[in-house]
Amino acid sequence: MGYIRNAVLIEAPVDDVLRLTNNVRTWPDLFTEYAASEVLEETADTVTFRLTTRPDESGQQWSWIAQRRTDLARRSTYSERLPSSGPFERMVIRWWYDPIGEECTVMTWEQEFTMKPEAPVNEEQATSYLNKQTRIQQQAIKERIEQLVKKPGTVG
Repeated sequence: MGYIRNAVLIEAPVDDVLRLTNNVRTWPDLFTEYAASEVLEETADTVTFRLTTRPDESGQQWSWIAQRRTDLARRSTYSERLPSSGPFERMVIRWWYDPIGEECTVMTWEQEFTMKPEAPVNEEQATSYLNKQTRIQQQAIKERIEQLVKKPGTVG
């Protein structure tokens, strides 16, 4: 099983970070790796959606369906990719948000996964790639959220 865990300090209140990062409709603007996000079904605490990546160096785009449950009281989420044509046999992602004072948040991501036997990479290679990509995405999200919360009237 592959596993990664990374965290980033975001200079923004925890409730803003939680709200902004859990609006999957805006992920193409928040993340650098997603070209599209389509909500397929939504309830008060669960969203099922399709993500599509931007093309990689070889022009390959990946698309998958995931289901994400948000626990606002615990300031956490649990996501699982549904069976797809992607390289993962199983992918579980947990995010949680810890306030540091009133104006900062530690956002932590944890991913557990297994690769399909026919995947183009093994779990060690996938772990290395996801560790690198997670740090890049967390930094991009940090910068974008910090910009959003500093502009009066734009957090919403």
